[in-house]
Amino acid sequence: MTAVQERRAASPIPSETDYNTLAKTFRPIFSDIAEGVVQRERDHVLPYEQIDALKKAGFGAIRVPTSHGGFGASIPQLFRLLVELAAADSNVTQALRGHFAFVEDRLVAAEGVDRDLWLQRFVEGQLVGNAWTEIGDVALGEANTKVSPSPDGDHFLANGAKYYSTGSIFADWIDLYSQRTDTGAFVIAAVDARQPGVTHSDDWNGFGQQTTGSGTSTYENAVVRPENIFDFSTRFKYQTAFYQLFHLATLAGIARAATDATAARVAARTRTFSHGNAPTYAQDAQIQQVVGEVSAAAHAAEAIAIHAAEPAQWAYEAAFGSDPDEEKAANIAAEIASARGQIASTSLVVPATAKIFDALGASGVDRCWGLDRFWRNARTVASHNPVVFKAKVVGDYEINGTEPTYVWAIGTARNDTEDQS
Repeated sequence: MTAVQERRAASPIPSETDYNTLAKTFRPIFSDIAEGVVQRERDHVLPYEQIDALKKAGFGAIRVPTSHGGFGASIPQLFRLLVELAAADSNVTQALRGHFAFVEDRLVAAEGVDRDLWLQRFVEGQLVGNAWTEIGDVALGEANTKVSPSPDGDHFLANGAKYYSTGSIFADWIDLYSQRTDTGAFVIAAVDARQPGVTHSDDWNGFGQQTTGSGTSTYENAVVRPENIFDFSTRFKYQTAFYQLFHLATLAGIARAATDATAARVAARTRTFSHGNAPTYAQDAQIQQVVGEVSAAAHAAEAIAIHAAEPAQWAYEAAFGSDPDEEKAANIAAEIASARGQIASTSLVVPATAKIFDALGASGVDRCWGLDRFWRNARTVASHNPVVFKAKVVGDYEINGTEPTYVWAIGTARNDTEDQS
């Protein structure tokens, strides 16, 4: 048995029975969330109540060990649950993306009072939002958002603005990517989201994911305690893969919900076409074929999401080991698996959510059904991290053995003709 196998044998992924027990706790809440999803989409109502129900049920502590009061779920179990949640409302899954990434970072942090305090906060229901993407003309690889020591040296002050502040409008804390003015180091500042120096705006203008609250957040001398400044170089190493797994779970949930909604509309339809293939619409073989193809895409997308999460569990376990080669191999596996998953799921789910209208005719585009949300949300999710770059990364790895880029950024590209001195 290899060192990797020994490590995994010592920390097995919990059984299917454990997952069903876990899922039963949250499925009634998922059902309630699904009830109003069409109206929230239509009227642009942010899911404050729905996220609050998840908070009170302890959903944010899914990954916290049972020894610290959480549910102790594995990474694959977390993403299975997120597929179910995304089937109810994919925007809620997206809104929680930053929270679970910050939880993961605290899970692999050094043991101690500070780590335990964060785990306790998660168990109490406190949520964390995400604010990394700069607004405006920021150079690639730089951060305009700064944290500076206060004049008395007692704390830090955060100043700047972020876009795509996913989940921050619902959160108690914000995972703020920034740069220290005293040392120049890039850091994560855990910012109290409800202090006077922090402002949230619901100004995300995308045609999909309209109720994720992923708009602008601004920071004007927002106070950050010294113990809540984390050097970015210590961030958990499989973070990019982990973030991408959220998109895979979201796509899978969208496809599942699209299948269910389309099948229900076909089954309820009383009108048919004179040039159809059966006396009732639900018995028409061609319509059945369309729904079957969408269902197959949903099934495949869910399998991809769950399978892609397994290397991330290995990377999590390897983070506690003493073998740097194993940890490196696990991190590469996690990144490549999530990239492959994005390529495959995008090619399945985006077309499938457009195909549903082939099964419904013109009545399917009635705004009252809100069926367009599936394509809009899927297309938006699939656009966050350009899939063409993921395909390039996987291809380079397969051909040349090139390691993937673990952390990437977006910004204004530097002109190659500029003075490089």
